[in-house]
Amino acid sequence: MATLETQAVDAIIDNTRRKMLTVGGAALAGLAMASYTSKASAQSTASQTDVDILNFALNLEYLEANYYNLAVYGTTIDKLTSAQGGPISIIGGQAAGSGGTVTTKTSFAPVPFTNGSLALAYATETALEEGKHVTFLQSALGSAAVAMPNLDLYNSFNTLALAAGIGAAFDPFASADNFFVGAFIFEDTGVSAYHGAAGLITDKVNVLAPAVGIHAVEAYHAALVRTSIAAADAANGNLTLTGYTTAIANLRLALSVPGQSATLTVGDTTPYDVGLGVTTVSLEGSTGQYTAATLVDADSSSLSIAQGRNYNQILAIVTAANSGGSTGYSSGLFYPKGLNGNLK
Repeated sequence: MATLETQAVDAIIDNTRRKMLTVGGAALAGLAMASYTSKASAQSTASQTDVDILNFALNLEYLEANYYNLAVYGTTIDKLTSAQGGPISIIGGQAAGSGGTVTTKTSFAPVPFTNGSLALAYATETALEEGKHVTFLQSALGSAAVAMPNLDLYNSFNTLALAAGIGAAFDPFASADNFFVGAFIFEDTGVSAYHGAAGLITDKVNVLAPAVGIHAVEAYHAALVRTSIAAADAANGNLTLTGYTTAIANLRLALSVPGQSATLTVGDTTPYDVGLGVTTVSLEGSTGQYTAATLVDADSSSLSIAQGRNYNQILAIVTAANSGGSTGYSSGLFYPKGLNGNLK
């Protein structure tokens, strides 16, 4: 049964779907993609159609929806039961054909969440919402919606773990703690995409408001993931998972903006990425020093602004490609045979 929180988020998504299907494709494109506008990484949109941009977003939603539903139910989105929020089409708007496959470890099993735990509740709610994002984009695109590409949720994590210095292998489905670390990769990336999209929206009345609502849903997901990681480290009595997030954030930054290794200066003009951390603070009226968590992926300036990313930077993260150029990402990491559509 849906919780009050789930019902509220569902209302936002459903209301957004109704509003967005009545407006132009340019506005839909704005919601789907980031438009990070730093001088060093500004992207040209001259050759991109609305369909191209929305299909790029659909590729990403296929990935997230499968990750969460595999974690909770142990099955891909096309095999979900009606009680689980599915099944969800993986052939997009095609009249015939088939979608891609999802690579998982041999003898795959869902995450062994503790029954009735908050971790399971968080994962279940997010799985439902990410599935709705897939169906929303498919509805918006109609017959132009691309099919799901081949996805890799096994070798991809091992490759990232090795590159980040975490270890030779990492299984995000082995435990609730690992699951949240795996989700950390996706959620911050999604939030940065929606933030970057705001500047592309031309209809400030009918589109911008629901866009901010969807962005809020994605930010809630990221906040739950980050808070859950901090809580797990506190329960475990160490900062192991916190260290993983810093390593992942550093890798995402290196992939999306080659040569950029420091957190940004004031304003939203230099890319950055921030993992979890701890700091010491003094409470008002006290000289004592207390440990506080730093959870938010925002800049270290007084503005405390979250960043936006363009589609090339997103591609660089999900395919482990270098974003120095504007083309040539083709395939890799989570997309072993590339994305479907024209932006890839």
